[in-house]
Amino acid sequence: MRAVIQVVSSASVYVENQVVGQLPRPGLMILLGVHVDDSQQQADALVDKIVNLRILGEEQSALELNAPVMVVSQFTLYADVRKGRRPSWSKAARPEQSEPLYEYFVERVRAQGLEVATGEFGARMDVSLVNTGPFTIVIDSDELAVSRRG
Repeated sequence: MRAVIQVVSSASVYVENQVVGQLPRPGLMILLGVHVDDSQQQADALVDKIVNLRILGEEQSALELNAPVMVVSQFTLYADVRKGRRPSWSKAARPEQSEPLYEYFVERVRAQGLEVATGEFGARMDVSLVNTGPFTIVIDSDELAVSRRG
């Protein structure tokens, strides 16, 4: 799994000009991509890392501050642009695999006691956010030493 994490003062997701998700106060925006070889192990490791990262306030975590989290599915995080002019999506999981893992990820964040807003899986979304800092990091589950085939 790959996550782009942004510290935000606000974030909203719209589908067909209707708000489907919104953060009630400052927190984290997570764009989440699922790899073809990912499983719940990668989701668990990524959730644990993200909610405990000391990147908010005075070096506090989302858990410590009870900060809300917005999670938006984004298969384009696995774009391969090494050849030609069209990205390849061969490393991105198909919807029938990625949607259950995305939902699992969201539920695992909620299980930590955090408020979670989401986009709409598979929909064309307009994402609006104010990145504070700006602060953006990318975490890949490969960096967390979690076996994809474990």
